[in-house]
Amino acid sequence: MADTRRGGGLTTLAILFAILALTDILKPFHLEGPTTGLVFFGKRLSGTPDAILAPILGIVLLTYAAGIWRMRRYALYFGYAYAIYVTINLVLFSARNPPPASQSEMIFGIVYIILALAFSWGTAILLSRRKVDLR
Repeated sequence: MADTRRGGGLTTLAILFAILALTDILKPFHLEGPTTGLVFFGKRLSGTPDAILAPILGIVLLTYAAGIWRMRRYALYFGYAYAIYVTINLVLFSARNPPPASQSEMIFGIVYIILALAFSWGTAILLSRRKVDLR
């Protein structure tokens, strides 16, 4: 049964973060293609670093999703830490990699950046607004 204090928005975000966590856990298996790998501080990982860090980040995101789902206070801190990480990761990735080769890749990149920032910061802000409901 859904926690009425959580509401539909946070319920949806908890599910989305759980799905994101599973994709990170599975990154070392290259299910999305041979160049799939966790982007960690602007660098796409492969090999052993990817096999270690991707599942760790996935577990952190599962913990975050569980915190949102259960309306735990620690989710608020995870939310801001993750939003800061996403922001730094996007800036470093843009600085360390060449610009997109085509207009469609550029549009995809812009949309990705907007959604990544909106969801990460939006979740943290939404949790802040619901701070009194967190246990």
